[in-house]
Amino acid sequence: MNRLVVAAPASGSGKTTVATGLMAALRRAGDRVAPFKVGPDYIDPGYHGLATGRPGRNLDPVMVGEHRVASLFAHGARGCDLAVVEGVMGLFDGRVDTEGVGSTAHVAKLLSAPVLFVVDARGQSRSLAALLHGFRGYDPTVRLGGVVLNQVGSERHEHVLRGACAEVGLEVLGVLPRDDRFRLPSRHLGLVTAAEHGQAALDAVDAIASAVAEHVDLDAVRRLAAQVPALAVPAWDPAAEVEPVGGAPVVAVAGGAAFTFGYAEHVELLRAAGADVVVVDPLRDPGLPDGTAGLVLPGGFPEQHAHELSANTGLRAAVAAFARTGPVHAECGGLLYLARELDGVPMCGVLDAVGSMTPKLTLGYRDAVAPADSVLAVAGTRITGHEFHRTALSPPCGGPGGARPAWQWRGHDQRPVAEGFVLDRVHASYLHTHPASAPGAVARFARACAGTSARHEATR
Repeated sequence: MNRLVVAAPASGSGKTTVATGLMAALRRAGDRVAPFKVGPDYIDPGYHGLATGRPGRNLDPVMVGEHRVASLFAHGARGCDLAVVEGVMGLFDGRVDTEGVGSTAHVAKLLSAPVLFVVDARGQSRSLAALLHGFRGYDPTVRLGGVVLNQVGSERHEHVLRGACAEVGLEVLGVLPRDDRFRLPSRHLGLVTAAEHGQAALDAVDAIASAVAEHVDLDAVRRLAAQVPALAVPAWDPAAEVEPVGGAPVVAVAGGAAFTFGYAEHVELLRAAGADVVVVDPLRDPGLPDGTAGLVLPGGFPEQHAHELSANTGLRAAVAAFARTGPVHAECGGLLYLARELDGVPMCGVLDAVGSMTPKLTLGYRDAVAPADSVLAVAGTRITGHEFHRTALSPPCGGPGGARPAWQWRGHDQRPVAEGFVLDRVHASYLHTHPASAPGAVARFARACAGTSARHEATR
């Protein structure tokens, strides 16, 4: 599989613009492109999906373990001509307090992939040579294969920058001029999701693709992507990870503009486990699908759609009724949807808690343990997840009604932290988890759904 990684010295350099533009431009030219994103980010893969017509997937050694990265890559790249992997933050930025674990460089090495280095050239000229020399020499096992110069101000500026790249022996594969048309809209957690941005997102991807096709040497990019060894790993197979249950239980998975933070592998594992997965949009659908035996509420931006979600009283009532007996798996945005209210407007009321926006960003990986049995895990199960939100829930865990915390971990000060809710057959938490790292949790949930489905059949 031909492949390359798009990286940069720091966030804000233009990685998403270049990576998304490359994906779309190569697809326009007839290539079948597999899109990937390093780390736990959910937003960029939405734009990658628009650019390629394939699910955007994440490669995160922290969440899934480095031993799974290449096989997940092979699974997502099956049937494609080349893969484009967008990095995260700066090239060597990984999990805090580690030597770059989970960084773009880490993933590039796991995939034996060359790096296309995107540099925001504003405010520099020959100093670019020193920057490139430093990044290339910092870890020689990471191969910088070429440079894309972004935000170039003039022909003279380009000439000087090309000279700087030549000084250190790095080829310039593209030069993008300063142009605000290539910017994607952002807000408190990054870009506005592609699902929310609608036609404007399609237009933005189209404009970026045209710019990349005009200003980047696509043939040179293809040549760079072809300079890779074979990956001697089998592709990840969801069917090999779980045993299917009988009865094809219906599992409703929330989607639409308010719930976009999910991994493609989650649905693939649910289907491999025998579930009949049906997507429901809490902004529009009046109720749960007929025969619903399980409910998955992924993350997203319910805080941006609180009034519309609240106005859909029929679905809120159906979710509340189902949660009294059926298995529910909710993460982050899904947790907020289950609360009594969010920013002063009613939600589903499954949890006796109140959600609200805050000025504080909660961000980081968590090495968590399950303190109680639930529909996802037995007590003592360990998992690494990720938090990313500016909302808070009061209380943050447990509380009235017999609810117990969903997860526990050690905070940065080593004090114990309890978070989330396990209430009857509901598991709700801020913690995002990657199902490929814990397929047993998906299988356990599917078995709970099958039990619910069987009880439905018995009462008919």
